[in-house]
Amino acid sequence: MFGIFKPAPHLPLLPAEQIDDSYKKHRWQIFVGIFVGYAAYYLVRKNFSLAMPFLIEEYGYSKGQLGLALSAVSIAYGLSKFLMGSVSDRSNPRYFLMAGLLVSSGIMFIFGFCDWATQSVASIFILLFINGWAQGMGWPACGRTMVHWYSGNERGTTVSVWNIAHNIGGGLIGPLFIIGMAWFNDWRSAFYLPAAVATFVAGFIYLTVRDTPQSQGLPSIEDYRQDYPKNYDHKHEEELSAKQIFLTYVLNNKLLWYIAVANAFVYLIRYGVLDWAPTYLSEAKDFSINKSSWAYFLYEWAGIPGTLLCGYISDKWFKGRRAPAGILYMVLVLIAVLIYWLNPAGNPAVDIAALMAIGFLIYGPVMLIGLFALELVPKKAAGTAAGLTGLFGYLGGAVVANIALGYTVDHFGWDGGFVLLVGGCIASIILIAMTLKHEIAHERRKQV
Repeated sequence: MFGIFKPAPHLPLLPAEQIDDSYKKHRWQIFVGIFVGYAAYYLVRKNFSLAMPFLIEEYGYSKGQLGLALSAVSIAYGLSKFLMGSVSDRSNPRYFLMAGLLVSSGIMFIFGFCDWATQSVASIFILLFINGWAQGMGWPACGRTMVHWYSGNERGTTVSVWNIAHNIGGGLIGPLFIIGMAWFNDWRSAFYLPAAVATFVAGFIYLTVRDTPQSQGLPSIEDYRQDYPKNYDHKHEEELSAKQIFLTYVLNNKLLWYIAVANAFVYLIRYGVLDWAPTYLSEAKDFSINKSSWAYFLYEWAGIPGTLLCGYISDKWFKGRRAPAGILYMVLVLIAVLIYWLNPAGNPAVDIAALMAIGFLIYGPVMLIGLFALELVPKKAAGTAAGLTGLFGYLGGAVVANIALGYTVDHFGWDGGFVLLVGGCIASIILIAMTLKHEIAHERRKQV
């Protein structure tokens, strides 16, 4: 790595009497930085979905065309989360996280102020692809930060709390859109207003986020908290090459590959419901734009308590095993999707309740799979491991949710689309169940 992205050098240890206060201060400061920073990433990731009904009306695009264009985010994000995840393992997250957010904000400003940006499927696809690639710089940088500043016996809670950042950011798109329409009477405010907020947050990242504890004159988190994983080695504090990370810790890690495949179906449900909610509620359930925007907001924010509860259940009920909690949540997701589908028009309260239930439940498995990936490798390989699950989630799940669901609805109506979503629920339950015995075997190997 080079320039400002190069990992910050280790500094001599601070005097012993300063270490505790400095650690506490930095941990809170850095957590707030990556929490607010990652929430801002979602302000400029999924706002295109709110603009789709206007694009259909104004430009005459079909759902299949817009689904194809929207898939650019998922394709680029999946590739970037894996490839840039590997880069992030060898980068300073202070600058890496900030740079991705600034690029995404720039793309949204283009959508908001340049008419040519939305005049063809090709231009939309290219811009969304660039945006998706920049978005892939967010999660890995935050993952690297968390595994360096929080140790194993507190990481489950930490990751589950941090994970709700994307619900907060994603949910705020709806109210921001309503504000933009009220202020400017312009549907393109769905792009430029969130972009303006995200640009300010990029500056906040610079002020708050730091690289490793050692770069601040502090010991490793394991030494500080005397919390060493069973397979911990002080060599894990050394920077690794991309080849070492992939060949040693990723390629031969069977359990990591199992959860990556399961993640594809979880993401099919997550984005199959989320991306198409404004269009589905408008066309099939006669929701107004304002009501659809608030429903979008409630879907995202319902994921906050759901994610926190899922982390608690996996830690306390299932003693740190992630698969049982994932299975429980996905069975309940299946029930909520069926209600969301089969509830007839004219019962908006049931639609909103079902949408909130899906949001409450689906982000638990999303969080668990990301956490599981971090736990399966040394911390210097955390970005690459998380990137692999993201690669499958976005290329295998979100792309299907965008393209296949769009064309399925065009040809077979919304019923056909929901058959696809129900099938995805069932497949995810089966695949997560298949990881269960391997998770037990993995835990036994760690205890040897």
